Amino acid sequence: MNSFQPLADSSVWQGAELFARPDWELGLTSSECEEIDDALAVVSEKPAEQFTQEDFPLPTLERKLRKIQQDLEHGCGACYLRGLDVSKYSTDDAKKIFWGLMLYIGTPVSQSAAGERIFSVRDEGFKMGDQKARGPNTSKRLSFHTDRCDVISFLTLKQAKSGGENQLVSSKFLYNEIGKRRPDLLKILQEPFYYLRHNVDTGNDKPWCRQPVFSIYEGHFACNFLRVLIERAAKSDDLPELTDEQIEALDFLETVAAEPENHVTFRQEPGDLLLVNNWVLLHRRNEFEDFEALDARRHLLRIWLSMPNSRPLHPDFAGNYGATEAGAIRGGMKPLTEET
Repeated sequence: MNSFQPLADSSVWQGAELFARPDWELGLTSSECEEIDDALAVVSEKPAEQFTQEDFPLPTLERKLRKIQQDLEHGCGACYLRGLDVSKYSTDDAKKIFWGLMLYIGTPVSQSAAGERIFSVRDEGFKMGDQKARGPNTSKRLSFHTDRCDVISFLTLKQAKSGGENQLVSSKFLYNEIGKRRPDLLKILQEPFYYLRHNVDTGNDKPWCRQPVFSIYEGHFACNFLRVLIERAAKSDDLPELTDEQIEALDFLETVAAEPENHVTFRQEPGDLLLVNNWVLLHRRNEFEDFEALDARRHLLRIWLSMPNSRPLHPDFAGNYGATEAGAIRGGMKPLTEET
């Protein structure tokens, strides 16, 4: 008999139910956009990544951003903030605005061994098999996954000619569905899987780590999943291959997530900001076709955030995230400039 107990809170939703959540889609008012312009003027001589929250004053908008911060952890797990006219800004100024806004949400962490905290998501034209290639720097479809941070945020500067739609699915919904349909596979997904270090994660002196897909620790749920690194670990001579049961569990997770009624699909337009709590949602992107002109091609900015109001994590996540305590600065890729 299956004695599985499903989870129930604001971050459990199925498909289009997300769009009805009051914390999902928010708009910037004209006065809030003017406030952003005033803050931009204050940092006109400072590069993005080199100024603080105090340097980017948002006396009115701050309240909305703090509410987003709380709702990402205790609400539906995502926020779609719209209304910023990026067409009137240079790329450098858009980076400053994005950086300034995100400082009110969390602490940006490094996304590469070079220490980048603002990352450009665009097709860089890497050849097949190039070790420097990352999924965000291609035009291919990405599978459902999480990134190595508490919250991932995107600002769209330019969208593709076609395709490139975003898809989101509730991890807690997946946990419930797998628990109801295949409790045997849910048990496997709660056991640690080996992860091989990413090709570009050269600042990390440990070649692999182990962590579960699903975890409940001190009453707090967490889902973390990047299958490409699990499969790379399985191909490593130094680590065990995946068992048939593990492969079946990973396949079933992706199958349930891909069922059309279980996730949402939408297309970020220029000026749209998307924030996603990686512990309660998986995300992916469709393949896209770009414009011929270089200055018209799809371009998103990405910031990884460590959150001051984050949940505690199981100690198994320490190998990938560093600190696991609630509210700790964690995640990201260790820069090569730091001591290893």
